[in-house]
Amino acid sequence: MALVTAIYSASSRFPRDEQFGLTSQLRRAAISVPANIAEGAARNGSKEFLHFLGIASGSLSELDTLVELAHILGYLDQREELQRQVDDVSGLVMGLAASIRRKL
Repeated sequence: MALVTAIYSASSRFPRDEQFGLTSQLRRAAISVPANIAEGAARNGSKEFLHFLGIASGSLSELDTLVELAHILGYLDQREELQRQVDDVSGLVMGLAASIRRKL
């Protein structure tokens, strides 16, 4: 959730003409992470949970790419901090998935 908040804060300073482009894409990718984790946790079994963790992981990869693109375009100064947060969350998601796999 902290990552989503950080993305919203950072993207609030993007140019107005990016509101329906990069800003929206960044925010949707960020929101997808906790939403998929929550949905997977509420499903019926570990295999379904792993599926949703995979989707969350894909959203994190997308988010990492979009953060880099926003930096290249000059919209984002705090790229390193956001990428650190993305990496931290990725590690947590991968660790959770590994833990679930060991129990299968």
